[in-house]
Amino acid sequence: MKKIHSDQYDITFGAEAYDYLGVMLNERAYSKIFLITDTVCNDACVPHFLANLPTNVAFEIIEIETGEEFKTMETAYSVWQALSELKADRQSVIITVGGGVVTDLGGFVAALFKRGIDCINIPTSLLAMVDASVGGKTGIDLDGIKNQLGTFTMPQNVLIDVRFLETLPAEQMRSGLAEMFKHGLIYDREYWEVLQHLSELTSDDLEDLIYHSVVIKNQIVQQDPKEQGLRKILNFGHTLGHAIESYFLNSDTRTTLLHGEAIAMGMILESYLSWKTGKLSEQEYYSIKTVLFDTFARIDLDPLEVEACLEWLQHDKKNALGIPQFVLLNTVGVAVINQVVSKDLILSSFEDYLS
Repeated sequence: MKKIHSDQYDITFGAEAYDYLGVMLNERAYSKIFLITDTVCNDACVPHFLANLPTNVAFEIIEIETGEEFKTMETAYSVWQALSELKADRQSVIITVGGGVVTDLGGFVAALFKRGIDCINIPTSLLAMVDASVGGKTGIDLDGIKNQLGTFTMPQNVLIDVRFLETLPAEQMRSGLAEMFKHGLIYDREYWEVLQHLSELTSDDLEDLIYHSVVIKNQIVQQDPKEQGLRKILNFGHTLGHAIESYFLNSDTRTTLLHGEAIAMGMILESYLSWKTGKLSEQEYYSIKTVLFDTFARIDLDPLEVEACLEWLQHDKKNALGIPQFVLLNTVGVAVINQVVSKDLILSSFEDYLS
């Protein structure tokens, strides 16, 4: 069994990970398991999980609606109500079975219920496997603003089973690839170069790639668990990406973007900023742009929509004294935090992206 050890929990891989989890559940003598999942994963993933889980601990399933638009306080409140009605206590454990929305919201619910109960993440999407389920960030959106409420609360265990990806639509697979590309760009040039040749890789390579991404994120998080310094590099592409994602999430006329789609656009924009501020070379910028456009379709915006996206920057959590702070690239594999750029340069990045 592949296992990555964090300071506070283990990330386990493959079929044998279920035995490991079963032993842990039985040894800790939890009073009850509460599975939090969404309407899609309850049908597609929960049966597989339960069929492989060797424990006799009683369980209940709490189902939420599918989609980022339901990662809200209203949904969290409904889950807390369900936990109370089902008589959950401090010896209960929450197990999230789902993608990033489920793991973010489920972890948030667990962190606050009775001042904190244990939570275990079973990510079922590529995005959740390489990013959302690992590192202890929990959260919900507030008034359409991404992850405005949340905690740093580590899970007790993360179990990664790539067989769940067999149920994943192609667009969701692409969404997860964005975070894997990010890991290479900010931390590991060789990994970035491997990811440029995805068409040559087989499905058997996928678990190894996921494992490598999780190793990268875990190394960063262990050095800076609460994002005071180094961990900020994981936000590359997210300053503008989250602003774009929030605009689409709250628009009456645009279809909601997947997280990875918005982050891919954000990485292209922020790579441009890296180039134009004298850090990244022009050749590296165009290489990044080409690779990401080969995987993700261009997102068209008119000038008024660009301005609307930039309005959402005021809510970014990394802002200092109201000024957006960017993560930029010094070169592929090396990121730098707390960078300030002018609005004119940001607008120029959009013009370049849209040209």
